[in-house]
Amino acid sequence: MSRYYLGLDSSTQSLSTILIDAESGHLVYEHSLNYALELPAYAVTDGFLPSTKPGVMHAPPLMWVEALDRLLLKMQSDKLPMNEIIAVAGAAQQHGSVYLGASFDACLKSCNPKMPLHEQLQDSFTRNTSPIWMDSSTTEQCTAITAALGGATNTILATGSIAVERFTGAQIKKFADKQPDAYANTAAILLVSSFMASLFAGRHIGIDLTDASGMNLLDIRNKQWNPTALSCCGEQLQDKLKPVVNPQLILGNIAPYFTQRYGFNSACKVLPWCGDNPSSLVGLGLIEPGMTAISLGTSDTCFGLFQGLPETMSPWAHTFIAPTLDYMSLLCFKNGALAREAIRQQYQLTWEQFSDCLNATPPGNQGAMMLPWFESEIVPKVEHAAVQRFSLGLTDMNANCRAVIEAQMIAMSNHATAAGLQPTSIRATGGASQNVTILQIMANVFGCPVDVLQTTSNSAALGAALRAVFAIESKSWSETVQAFTQPQQTARVLADTSAVPIYQAMKKVYAERERSCLM
Repeated sequence: MSRYYLGLDSSTQSLSTILIDAESGHLVYEHSLNYALELPAYAVTDGFLPSTKPGVMHAPPLMWVEALDRLLLKMQSDKLPMNEIIAVAGAAQQHGSVYLGASFDACLKSCNPKMPLHEQLQDSFTRNTSPIWMDSSTTEQCTAITAALGGATNTILATGSIAVERFTGAQIKKFADKQPDAYANTAAILLVSSFMASLFAGRHIGIDLTDASGMNLLDIRNKQWNPTALSCCGEQLQDKLKPVVNPQLILGNIAPYFTQRYGFNSACKVLPWCGDNPSSLVGLGLIEPGMTAISLGTSDTCFGLFQGLPETMSPWAHTFIAPTLDYMSLLCFKNGALAREAIRQQYQLTWEQFSDCLNATPPGNQGAMMLPWFESEIVPKVEHAAVQRFSLGLTDMNANCRAVIEAQMIAMSNHATAAGLQPTSIRATGGASQNVTILQIMANVFGCPVDVLQTTSNSAALGAALRAVFAIESKSWSETVQAFTQPQQTARVLADTSAVPIYQAMKKVYAERERSCLM
């Protein structure tokens, strides 16, 4: 008999859903709704509103609600077994915040299932737009948070990250400082994740631990709100946030609105929603230390699980609480696809020709090296574009192609080690993960095998569905993820043992050159 679980992902540009059958181990249904294409009335570009204010990036929260209504109606029209879904969980873009008045709870409890939810929630907001993770307008507030917590090092040790402009604490402080009356009228501040979870539960749900750890407000060690950070960011902030929630908690049955409008079973359970990166940890099957993911996208990210916090923490990494209640470290490199693309375009290559150039050069590139900062960088922090070449001429096309890939992998490996990650295997995702030559360099640099999964590209939604399975069926994490996170057997790339020591030596040289350029 089928056992259906629903996972959703409210990302920057779209809302996606995955339905899995835990009995057969199969993915039953997958669909995505793009905000810009399917909800043009909100006038968003790539999921956010145009702005003339420097660094300001907001999105309309009602858009996320309307997208949910349309997506669930689509599932209904596609004749999915809505009344057989055992539990639902979700993931959402991290750091985005939603500001609500005192009427929010009452509105959720009295919703008319004959009307779309977004039409009934219009008057519930004290702020009609939500700052999202792309917003960088809060440098002043980050400085204040850092000072309140006793400096950058203490901020990292307390909250898991340096004070970051896109993190929610600084966004809340800016709102409280610049719009004190609206802040005073705000009864509840939620993240996108807890906002969406509240809709399904029919009541205000607190922020889960995984997403709370991306706010610069949570004490990363005792897993409670940090009083000093709270008092810095706004009066009575703890009352507006509510206590943090365990991501494994079953919140209760789904709200009657969802049973009557979309056909869910009244016994369907609801779980907290997580941040998308922590949810992807589960969706990629990274449930043991040493298992690491590298996403080769617009930006490149490297993240993995570890148990217990190190005594010293990297200033460039973000430490979050994982859905397993262990810890995860995440590194984000801005110069990902844009750096690879810059080199490809510079020499007017197809991607196949780019790969040919990589294959025409040996591991180590005969000493030629690049610091690929084609734009400002996050890890390490580089304010302005500053590509550096060593023993590398611009006319050497093959060497430049290899240099950019080797530099990206070496930088990831060095900074992952500093962040406490010790990869024993890597799961690669993102567009460039289809390039076997790039994966070979990755395996050689990290000295471990690299796999590509065979299920779905939406690891955040899959991770949400798997969290629901874990909570309901009381399986181990390994049993929960096994059927859905199998690597492609023919796609495994093993490290070349003759190349590994070459890169071990290069890592030291790269680290020294990186330090010299940052001085």
